[in-house]
Amino acid sequence: MSKDYNNPAFKKLLEKLQEESWQLELLISGFAIFGLFTAYEPINIYLKESIATGQDYKRAVFTVTKISCIILTFSLLVHVLLRGLWIGALGLRYVSGDIDYEELNYGQKFTKYLKKRVGSFDKYIATLENYCSIIFAASFLLIFYVLAMTFIIITIGFTGNSIISSDWLPEWLALGFGIPFMIFIVIGMFLTFIDFVTQGFLKKKKWLAKIYFPFYWVFSFITLSFLYRPIVYNFLDNKFGRRFSLLLFPLFIGIAISFSLHYNFSNYFSPENNSNEYISNRENYEDLLDEKLGFIDHITIQSKVVKENYIKVFVPYSETIENRIFYFNEGLKPEKDIRGLDTDVININVSDRKINRDSLRREYLTTFNKIYYTKIDSVVVKSDFIVSHTKKGTLGFETFLSTKNLSDGKHTLEFKRKGLNKEKDTLYYSIAKIPFWYYPD
Repeated sequence: MSKDYNNPAFKKLLEKLQEESWQLELLISGFAIFGLFTAYEPINIYLKESIATGQDYKRAVFTVTKISCIILTFSLLVHVLLRGLWIGALGLRYVSGDIDYEELNYGQKFTKYLKKRVGSFDKYIATLENYCSIIFAASFLLIFYVLAMTFIIITIGFTGNSIISSDWLPEWLALGFGIPFMIFIVIGMFLTFIDFVTQGFLKKKKWLAKIYFPFYWVFSFITLSFLYRPIVYNFLDNKFGRRFSLLLFPLFIGIAISFSLHYNFSNYFSPENNSNEYISNRENYEDLLDEKLGFIDHITIQSKVVKENYIKVFVPYSETIENRIFYFNEGLKPEKDIRGLDTDVININVSDRKINRDSLRREYLTTFNKIYYTKIDSVVVKSDFIVSHTKKGTLGFETFLSTKNLSDGKHTLEFKRKGLNKEKDTLYYSIAKIPFWYYPD
């Protein structure tokens, strides 16, 4: 079929499909909106879980997925609304025909003004049709724009972390290739953005076009623009499409702002306030956590009111904790850091992974217990943290503290850590303060 695009019969088929495309648009929009609403909550849960567990790669994927989901849902809802208005206008035209201004019997001034500004009802229907078709096409085009920005950021990050700061490349090659390539990408990013906002200004000027072309060629692969470029240029080759394209960038900003809006109930307090002696945040109490989420991303105790003769303290794992342990105990730092993405599909036989590490794990936990400790009401409480994980698989450190010396009423549990300054002097930092009430059964 791709070879017959100039065939008159094929063009006639396309024209027929164009006339009937509104049915497919509504069908696809309906299924897509339903799917997006269904998928939004699981995507949000996975995003929060990746943030809580420190999985940066997973976090990036679900951040882009969430943004794409929001943009696509918003765009398709607008499309369905306008397409419904278009169908209603068609039905009204069948009953009432065009607008009869004489029948309205308005004054001459209003009649003249309405004929000029409102015009024909058929023109109104045609305008709605144009908006509906363009919004439907632009809905999916916006997702490619999000992916384009994501791939540019990934390219910059990869160049900085894996080439310029590489441990496996010779320094002369890492710096000699990495720095010029980074400069090229950053300049190209700004030029591509300017060309996008100005709707091709850099391509119109002869001398600018020659300078911009190498950047354009490279970024066509980085941004995957070769997949959707025909749609972009089809937008820009007519006045109506150009006007709509001008709205895309403000639309991005508007959507971002609208989903970041929140209402402040107080000048002093917010649901986002961290727990301390006079504030209790539900994120620090295991029994108050959202059951649908199931993972823990804050230091928690079992409940706000403790009835048992113990307090369960859970500290979620983070790479920062492990880095700090390596800083205090350099002997635990492996020659090859295996943190990050891994796969079980290709099982590489690395002897370092097969050896018994029990002694190192014990030393790891010993170091953790030397660095981190707990206090209740300014009194240090002996703790012995071990590695554990929750029902949902959140990895962390867990201990149980005795409450036999506590009186009834309000108390504050404080989780602290030791640190070293440049002079190797020991400092103490407060990480979390969690208020609770002790009322034994």
